[in-house]
Amino acid sequence: MAYIEIRWHGRAQQGIVTAAKMLGESCLRAGKYVQAFPEFGPERMGAPVRAYNRVSDEPIRLHCQVAEPKYILIADPTLIATVNVAEGAPDDAVFIVNTPKSLGEMQKELGLKSKSAKVYTLDASKISLENIGRNMPNTPLLGALAKATKVITLDALIDNFKENYSKKFSAKVIEGNIAAMRRGFQEVKGE
Repeated sequence: MAYIEIRWHGRAQQGIVTAAKMLGESCLRAGKYVQAFPEFGPERMGAPVRAYNRVSDEPIRLHCQVAEPKYILIADPTLIATVNVAEGAPDDAVFIVNTPKSLGEMQKELGLKSKSAKVYTLDASKISLENIGRNMPNTPLLGALAKATKVITLDALIDNFKENYSKKFSAKVIEGNIAAMRRGFQEVKGE
């Protein structure tokens, strides 16, 4: 069975569990079969957190941790020095990193051996600070994922966000996050 596996790396309070959930909801609305689930260590602010997605055109019968992610999103680049973010990634994996650093710097820092791996960067923290008012890189990363991959469209992400989160958040928060997604889509740089 063909499915796409996605792994998110971040720290508690960066919104990566919510991002995985939003991606799952958006894919579900687009007619895909999905899984979205977190993996927590010690539950404290700033602790490393992982979240996962599986996306498929067919029912997903696998129920375990994502072991071979095609797409890896890194909300906190300081984790690269302490966590093996490339663990299990295939040679053609795609990395999307929240960083103001250049592509070349990130490729070196990630230490990727495969020439077919791709790296994309964006300053999701800056985007979120300017649009949301706090360091919440999850929605800019979702926009970057829509641009760098064929997993989901930006419009599907935005429509889902409006539909599912309008009752939970103020109009200002909704518009800020939508603007952050759009900027993530526009500002991501990659190969």
